[in-house]
Amino acid sequence: MPLPRQSRGGQAFNLPNLLTYARILAVPLIVLCFFVEGRLQSSDFARWCAVTIFAVASITDWFDGYLARAWKQTSNIGRMLDPIADKLLVATCLLLLAADTDQIIAGWTLWAAIIILCREVLVSGLREYLADLKVSVPVTRLAKWKTTAQMVAITVLLAGPALDKIVSYATQTGIVLLWLSALLTLYTGYDYFRAGLKHIVDE
Repeated sequence: MPLPRQSRGGQAFNLPNLLTYARILAVPLIVLCFFVEGRLQSSDFARWCAVTIFAVASITDWFDGYLARAWKQTSNIGRMLDPIADKLLVATCLLLLAADTDQIIAGWTLWAAIIILCREVLVSGLREYLADLKVSVPVTRLAKWKTTAQMVAITVLLAGPALDKIVSYATQTGIVLLWLSALLTLYTGYDYFRAGLKHIVDE
């Protein structure tokens, strides 16, 4: 049975957009978990809470886009906030891991985090510029794999020492996945700039 058509005002509060809002609200909750974990030190509970919140938020990233297309509930605010929510979530978690007392992201691994953060900023700027030219750059399948690799890597690294007690070399596996996502980030970033450069030069 088809869903009823929504008014313009109602589109801001449809289910896909509510999932996006929830993903943004997850950011301060994850920060709070790390703050509590730092105070407790001996407890892994707060760290597991952060992992759970991040994992659930990552899953909503797939659901909000899928539901918006399936139910024909795409909206301008959803298109604007969806990539912002993703970048806020990833950037916050990478910064938390870099500042964590367990030094999960440190040394050479910092470069993987820097590559990911710089690419997201540069691609966001490119998308904004191309939007002014009425040009859209579609998300490629490889870019979706990149996002998946990022989310899995960050989930494992957020668990960090707590997961190491259950699975050997879990943190090291997370670091390998982070570097893999960084390499995919570089390649997909190059793809976006190659596609966008043609329009920039023509302009």
